[in-house]
Amino acid sequence: MQLTYLSHSCIKLTHNGYGLLIDPFLTHNPIAPCTWQEAAQGITHILLTHGHGDHVGDTPAIAAHNNIPVVAIVELAAWLRKQGVKDAMEANFGGTIKLGQGVSVTLVPAWHTSAADDGTYLGNPAGLIIEIGGQTIYHAGDTAIFGDMSLIAELYNPSVVLLPIGGTYTMDAKTAAFAAKKYFSGAQTIIPLHYATFPVLAQDATEFTSSVPTAKALKPGESLTF
Repeated sequence: MQLTYLSHSCIKLTHNGYGLLIDPFLTHNPIAPCTWQEAAQGITHILLTHGHGDHVGDTPAIAAHNNIPVVAIVELAAWLRKQGVKDAMEANFGGTIKLGQGVSVTLVPAWHTSAADDGTYLGNPAGLIIEIGGQTIYHAGDTAIFGDMSLIAELYNPSVVLLPIGGTYTMDAKTAAFAAKKYFSGAQTIIPLHYATFPVLAQDATEFTSSVPTAKALKPGESLTF
């Protein structure tokens, strides 16, 4: 399984003919390493954590151009259909959608908000538990630290954990490092997200990586193989 970091919270996972693109914010992303057209190559599904513009991003364009389904929480899926997304697969917390043989996504809680640019409520924000290539990946989405991370760790035992560290809109590096060590010490790799994109966010991951032994900060466009 290959994991590629496309900056901010956008991750591409590929394995055995499946391609999952998470939170594809590329067009208006100042540090994106590629266009959405390039990111969409080989994609079979889009997965969304919540409805903010820096996470929905290019979803409608990619879904339409590539004729692929989008997985999102119920209210966000309904809104996406109004934006022209033909196949919006909806779920809610605890719900699992099987995407193929050995590939699935389960929605879990996140502590954040979720709305369109005009203020339209788009359901609760979510984290994602993804099974692909024999790996269990926890993409926390945008979130603060919360105690039920312990249940997520115990129930799903993720081997790869992706946590936001930028501060202001999510937990910062210090808090994310605390969460990593308290809840996800069993993970093989912990990857920081949601930083350096805008001046208001932390501009590097040094504070996080220096205190989390299993942390690996990726450059935009860099990949890991598991």
